[in-house]
Amino acid sequence: MKDKIQVAFQGEKGAYSHLACLQVFPEADVIACKTFDQVFKLAKESSDYKIVIPITNSSTGSIADMHYLLPKYKLQIHAEHFQKVNHNLLGIKGSKIKDIKIVRSHSQALSQCSKIISQNNFKAIVSADTAGSAKFISDKKDKNEAAIASELAAKIYNLEILKSGVEDETGNVTRFLIMGKDSSHPEYLKNKKYITSCIFKLKSIPAALYKALGGFATNSVNLCKLESFAVKNTFDQVQFYIEIESHIENPSLQKALEELGFHTQELDILGVYEASQFRFLKNKQPTRML
Repeated sequence: MKDKIQVAFQGEKGAYSHLACLQVFPEADVIACKTFDQVFKLAKESSDYKIVIPITNSSTGSIADMHYLLPKYKLQIHAEHFQKVNHNLLGIKGSKIKDIKIVRSHSQALSQCSKIISQNNFKAIVSADTAGSAKFISDKKDKNEAAIASELAAKIYNLEILKSGVEDETGNVTRFLIMGKDSSHPEYLKNKKYITSCIFKLKSIPAALYKALGGFATNSVNLCKLESFAVKNTFDQVQFYIEIESHIENPSLQKALEELGFHTQELDILGVYEASQFRFLKNKQPTRML
């Protein structure tokens, strides 16, 4: 019998990262880690582990910790996954919305659910994460307190869903990367869409970024993401993370990367993977789970 896949995420069980793990790997053994660094270390030390990491949220933008973890560990990206974030107001069994005076959650979740908080005059208290706040409410057993978290958290911590869909705006989606130690590039087929992810550090010359990216324009290769972040302990050096809408075996991309290499001190390919079908949906709402 084949061993189950080991999948790790950052946060408490019931977090949206946990939900993403279950959707991508329904039969996997899921491991919750306290920090992102611990998650990356697991995958770096053993090819037995996959990790599911949030990279961008449609409401709040890029996840800050990724700026140093991606170049530090240089794991390979195997796939991407888009997860709908559906916030719920959770209380202990038997509680009602009229009982609630205090609501706890991650700062971003609280800001994304400001309407229900203000309408009910709740006192908002910031917690480390959404699922952690649900666990706290479950342990405290105070009917005057509630948490904003996922349906999965309600199931795990035996809480009542007092109201679902409490986010101010619909369409809140987090993009996750599935990563691991081993390199695994899909076969290049012209009828499929791919993403190639890279990090690079420029040479210290005038107009280096302009020159480095020129090859993508001249070879008609599209960049779908470009981010800069400071090299650790410096203010005058930056690294760049880019995502390219192409496969590394595409001759046009090979030419563009060759030109990029002329202007960089370092260039690392972090992965080649199929683009998620979510990118091409007109109504961009991923399938809801739980």
